[in-house]
Amino acid sequence: MLSQKFLEDLWYGKHPLSLILAPVGWLYAAAILLRRLAYAGGILPVQRVAVPVIVVGNLTVGGTGKTPMVIWLAEYLLAHGRRPGIISRGYGGKAKKWPQQVRPDSNPLMVGDEPVLIAQRTRCPVAVSPRRYVAAREILEYTDCDVLLCDDGLQHLSLARDIEIAVIDGDRRFGNGRCLPSGPLREPVSRLKTVDMVVSNGKPWKNEYLMEYVPARLRSLADDGWEKDLEDFRGREIHTVTGIGNPSRFYSYLRKFEIRIIKHEFPDHYSYSSADLKFDDDLPVVMTEKDAVKCRDFADNRVWYLPVTAKLGEAFQHRLSILLGELFDG
Repeated sequence: MLSQKFLEDLWYGKHPLSLILAPVGWLYAAAILLRRLAYAGGILPVQRVAVPVIVVGNLTVGGTGKTPMVIWLAEYLLAHGRRPGIISRGYGGKAKKWPQQVRPDSNPLMVGDEPVLIAQRTRCPVAVSPRRYVAAREILEYTDCDVLLCDDGLQHLSLARDIEIAVIDGDRRFGNGRCLPSGPLREPVSRLKTVDMVVSNGKPWKNEYLMEYVPARLRSLADDGWEKDLEDFRGREIHTVTGIGNPSRFYSYLRKFEIRIIKHEFPDHYSYSSADLKFDDDLPVVMTEKDAVKCRDFADNRVWYLPVTAKLGEAFQHRLSILLGELFDG
C-alpha cells in the first residue's frame, strides 16, 4: 500500500512520477466524461426518489470537510422545519449485508466512522450502502423524511439530485490539477461549473462560499461529560492520533497553543485497536472526533477528542434558502 507521504509528494508536490502518469490521468478523465454523458443521455439509468436530494461531495481524494458540511446542513434543515435523512457509502464498513441503518450507538467498524459520527451529531435517520439509491429507499421506507442529504455523492450519478454542493480544501486546492492516478482529482476541475454551490474550507476564491471550523472544548473519551480547554495543554507535549485524509488543519490548530506534538498517523478510516493508544508514558492523547468514534470502547482517561463545527456565512445561507424555496415551494 502506498504511504500517505508518497501520495502527498506525488499529488501535491513535484514528484516526477506524476508527469509519467499524466497520460493515464487523461484516460481516466476521458472515461469520467463518457460516463457522465451516458447518464445525461439516458444510456445509464438515473433513479429518482420521492423527496428532494442534496448531494455534498468533492473533487479530490481525501478529506475536505464534507462531513461537517453535511452535519451543518442537517441542523439547518431541522431548524427550518424540515425532516432530513442522510445517506452515505459507509466507507470502511465491514457489514456483510447492505443497506444498513445507522444509529448513534452503531459499530463504526460495520457501517463506517463518518456515518456514526453524523448520527451522533444530528440524531437524524442515517442509512448506508455502496448504492446510494438503495440507502435512500431504506430511509424513505421506514421514516417520514422530506429531504435527503447524500454524503460524498458527487460522482454517484445513478441517484438523481436536486442540489449539488462541492466542498474543496481552500489550502491545498486541487494539488497538481491532474486526475487519478497522476493527481488527486476524481473529476476534472471543470466539473465545478455544473454544481450549484462551491464551498471552500478556508481561503475561498471568487464565487466560492467560505466554510470555517469552530473547535469546541476537548472531551474525554472515557467520560463524554468531562471537558477540558486546550489552553490547559499550552506548552506541553502530547500524542496525536489521526486516521483522517488531511490532518494538517488539526495540527495547525493545536500548535496555536504552543503544544509539542508527537504524531501517530494512520490511514484514513483506520480501524483502531487498544494497542494503537498505548505509549510508554503518561502524556495526554488528542484525536479528532472522527477517530474518537472508533476508540470509545478501549480509551482511558488520558485520551481526548476535539469536536469541530462548521460555520457558513450569510451569503451561503441566503443562496441555500433560495434553492430550497425553489424545491419546496415551486
